[in-house]
Amino acid sequence: MGFSTMEFSKPLQARPTTIDGLLLFDLPVHGDNRGWFKENWQRKKMLALGLPDFSPVQNNISFNDKAGTTRGIHAEPWDKFISVATGRIFGAWVDLREGPGFGTVFTAKLDPSTAIFVPRGVGNAFQTLADETAGIE
Repeated sequence: MGFSTMEFSKPLQARPTTIDGLLLFDLPVHGDNRGWFKENWQRKKMLALGLPDFSPVQNNISFNDKAGTTRGIHAEPWDKFISVATGRIFGAWVDLREGPGFGTVFTAKLDPSTAIFVPRGVGNAFQTLADETAGIE
């Protein structure tokens, strides 16, 4: 995602979604003529916004050469914090947990200025909207 198309100067904030515990985060991105910088995750600030104090189990990066690459629905037995390093994605999340929320779906477009907390039992999938998209989860 180029310098001119990214949304800069958003305040750090968490927004609830239609799925219980699934939180969408706006991340401040600071840019200049060299490119941009963002603080992807900062425990104290995120906890203050309602992120559960989870212990990361794994950290992955997926790189996708072409727009339109799809990664199907998958769920792990742990919580995940997903963000985009470069490019853009259309993400879909579905509540796979037993209970009244089972089957609830939430979708959103993510770029480097957004991230999402996915509680265990919620499946996630995405399709890239730009070439050379890299995501962190």
